[in-house]
Amino acid sequence: MTGDRITVVVITHNRCAELLHTLDRLAELPERPPVIVADNGSTDGTADAVARLHGGVRLLRLRRNLAALGRNVAVREVRTPYTAFCDDDSWWEPGSLETAVDRLDRHPLLATATARVLVEPAGTEDPIVAELRSSPVPGPPWLPGPALGSFMAAATCVRTDAFRSVGGFSPRLWLDGEEELLATDLAVRGWWLAYIPEMTAHHAPSVVREPVARRVRGLRNTLWFTWLRRPFPAAVRRTLFLARTVPRDTASLRGFLQAAAGAPRTLAQRRVVPAEIEDRLRLLDETQRTSTARRYVS
Repeated sequence: MTGDRITVVVITHNRCAELLHTLDRLAELPERPPVIVADNGSTDGTADAVARLHGGVRLLRLRRNLAALGRNVAVREVRTPYTAFCDDDSWWEPGSLETAVDRLDRHPLLATATARVLVEPAGTEDPIVAELRSSPVPGPPWLPGPALGSFMAAATCVRTDAFRSVGGFSPRLWLDGEEELLATDLAVRGWWLAYIPEMTAHHAPSVVREPVARRVRGLRNTLWFTWLRRPFPAAVRRTLFLARTVPRDTASLRGFLQAAAGAPRTLAQRRVVPAEIEDRLRLLDETQRTSTARRYVS
């Protein structure tokens, strides 16, 4: 009865063909989960195509592009204890949602279960998987996999009430790196995040992408998160490290300028994490310095 325990939430924007492929894959899952699609104001006929070809899907026609916040809107409609996030260019492997439900049922302090990610069409592991597998974050012995400090939304199942309790994804961050703030706020409330290697999500990177815009937002959001939650010395070190290592180009400059423009609001909303959470974030800093999967390049 896995389908009674978990709902799949998909966000999309102007990727009709890819979304329909994803929905076809989700319809084949043996778990038979309910599916909610939040269409972020698409103008390419996406919503009408979903209504015509996937009548069993709950379709939310949002008036504008809310990006990651579309997940917040969809989760308000979820009636199951767990939610599996999915992007319009990703889908879950059969059996993975059943594994997620099992792990979340068995471990009441586990808020998120993140899967192994295979990049299609080759089916090779995403470079981020090695980092998830060897996460430096210490965790309790009951945790069903390596403890994480953050997660990939499109490859993660969450405890619905835990997600709601921290307000979902931040309206300020909008998209690209939006998971880091949510993950940290979950940890502050005593929740744990884990990588579950028995789960698999497939990702066929969309050809409809904005790499430069994503770089700008990713850098801006990293800086905003850093100054929203990290102690002053750590925030300064992280900012200087980024200033030294990002490409010397217009996109990087735009990212820093957008972050600086939002600095007054960021500092007004600043809530520094407890020392034990900062210890975990500091361990992740070391991993991110050598990461090949998370770089601010196109």
